Amino acid sequence: MLAAILTFCGASVITSCKSNKEETAVTVNPTDDNSQFVTITDVVPDVILEIRYFGTYNFVGSRIDGYEEPTALLTRQAADSLKKVSDDVMKQGYRLKIYDAYRPQKGVDHFVRWAQDLADTKMKPYFYPDLDKNVLFPKEYICLKSGHTRGSTLDLTLFDMATEKELDMGGTFDWFGSESHPDFCGNPETGEYTGDNSKSPAEPKRSITAEQFEHRMILRRAMLAHGFKPFDTEWWHFTLKDEPFPDTYFTFPVRQLNK
Repeated sequence: MLAAILTFCGASVITSCKSNKEETAVTVNPTDDNSQFVTITDVVPDVILEIRYFGTYNFVGSRIDGYEEPTALLTRQAADSLKKVSDDVMKQGYRLKIYDAYRPQKGVDHFVRWAQDLADTKMKPYFYPDLDKNVLFPKEYICLKSGHTRGSTLDLTLFDMATEKELDMGGTFDWFGSESHPDFCGNPETGEYTGDNSKSPAEPKRSITAEQFEHRMILRRAMLAHGFKPFDTEWWHFTLKDEPFPDTYFTFPVRQLNK
């Protein structure tokens, strides 16, 4: 069964989950050259970092391989665009809070090993209570490659400077389920809240409020306005449209860059 699952995931992608439309099959070029990367806080000093994969509060429940320091890295181009996003949301009373940015390939490999260990479900109540772990490959929550490894993708949310709390997005980062989709309870293309929670398999069905949906849209509008594209299954995930290394997967660890 496990071999069949891995074949499914590998056959679906050479780079990542093809059905999620994040990317199409390309030749993988691995490299440990970090010369075109920057530490995000050097370019965007107003961001808040909560690097989940450096700590233990994540769907694996341990520090992820390749995360040597609690910092965040991006390509220079992505960081420059993120600075514009930050300036935009700051005017609206918010700051950006980053959960993850560049992810080394060894981190993705760690996810794959964890997903193969069906007995390890210690974080299930927090991130995938409605799913059996053996569906994570078929449903493409875990894949052999990730756009994060190309260096121009990040996961983030908004921090409200008035309340000094994260904006309530109606769901947590890295929740495995339809509740994380940008079109859950609304139309992200128009920004219209519909309240339609029919995608949720949970009983009773979960939903998000109009306010929570709008909070997601505030983030989405700012990211799209400054050159990022969204991901169709995660409200927190964005990739620079004109990413400089669409065919390259980087292997250097996450740690402060000395430049």
